[in-house]
Amino acid sequence: MHIKKHVVIAFAVGLFVFAVAPAAFAGSLTSAESSLLQAVNQARAAHGLGLVRLDASLERAARSHSADMLRRDYFAHGAFTSRLLSFRARGPVLGENLAWGTGSYAAAASIVAAWLASPEHRANLLRPGFTRIGIAAPQGAFLGNGGAVVVTADFAGR
Repeated sequence: MHIKKHVVIAFAVGLFVFAVAPAAFAGSLTSAESSLLQAVNQARAAHGLGLVRLDASLERAARSHSADMLRRDYFAHGAFTSRLLSFRARGPVLGENLAWGTGSYAAAASIVAAWLASPEHRANLLRPGFTRIGIAAPQGAFLGNGGAVVVTADFAGR
């Protein structure tokens, strides 16, 4: 059986005039999500930036979006602004990186490397003002590929 290997990425960023409202995160991450958070923070630290911490609103938004993309078999930001606002995400700046992959391309290091290689994704990942994140990485059949991981990383800060 030949498994296709893919990594596809997309990004979005929005500016909002909302007060920063950090939220404590009480949920638990899957191992894939924990690995992504660690890889994101390693990349930020390697560039002299502060670490991002989990935010409950962003986490709910990311999980909802990844689950929707996986369930409905599409890959897009959609109505990014209204979606994040519906989860009460607060900025004043919000950003989003998406990715999906199979096999080694679904590994956290591969996804973060792809984001770093893309100017728009790199800008979100390494934005000094981003201090909060929500990460989702569910796995399933996606766009004809079994065992695909569909990632949403939602960022917030200044």
